[in-house]
Amino acid sequence: EVHLAESGGGLVQPGGSLRLSCAASGFGISDYAMSWIRQAPGKGFEWVSGMNIPGTIINYIDSVKGRFNTSRDNTKNTLYLEMNALKPEDTAVYYCARAQGTTTPWDYWGRGIQVTVSS
Repeated sequence: EVHLAESGGGLVQPGGSLRLSCAASGFGISDYAMSWIRQAPGKGFEWVSGMNIPGTIINYIDSVKGRFNTSRDNTKNTLYLEMNALKPEDTAVYYCARAQGTTTPWDYWGRGIQVTVSS
């Protein structure tokens, strides 16, 4: 059974850092394109970052470039999102999701993890 489980969220002050993890089971993350998506309070879903299947290309939404870093550990079958210099506008529920490729729809999502940036 395919399962994605996010962890590592929480409350952090502006300028702080968090690292989100997305543990996958039932499939290998190196066989799929993986993404991070977020939903801020009262807003729609927003794609944040995506990694292609080989892991050689990682893209980011402009608002997080230079602050967020996506990586994966194939031995742990886990995707990561390192978030630095966090801003209040980064407050959202963060989801990881997989797709067959970088241009195909996501077919499985995790349940999401809350990240709150506030003083």
